[in-house]
Amino acid sequence: MKEIADLEEKLRQAELGPDPAFFEQYLDDDALIDGQKLKSRVVEAHRPTSKAPKFTSVKMSDFEFHDHGEAVVVKCRGDYESPQWSGTMISMRVWLKKRGEWKIIAASTLKQT
Repeated sequence: MKEIADLEEKLRQAELGPDPAFFEQYLDDDALIDGQKLKSRVVEAHRPTSKAPKFTSVKMSDFEFHDHGEAVVVKCRGDYESPQWSGTMISMRVWLKKRGEWKIIAASTLKQT
């Protein structure tokens, strides 16, 4: 689980960067994000030149790791702040080891009220 926990921390840092290279590398080309193939949109949103909101703070907590061998399901809480939006989201990600490298193959988020 340490390997996935480390990748989750890198993901948090990539949100703050913003770091599109992280998402290019670790999002599978066929990843489903909230039921849609959105990899290119996620990568683009994390480019420094993108007009998408940039986070000034990302705090992750309440991690649950469910190990299924070559797949790990992660559930966590994220508290996000940006000049345009602040809020809490509950996230679920599925990491799958493909050809020796971990990839996010599915993810979903639920905004907390």
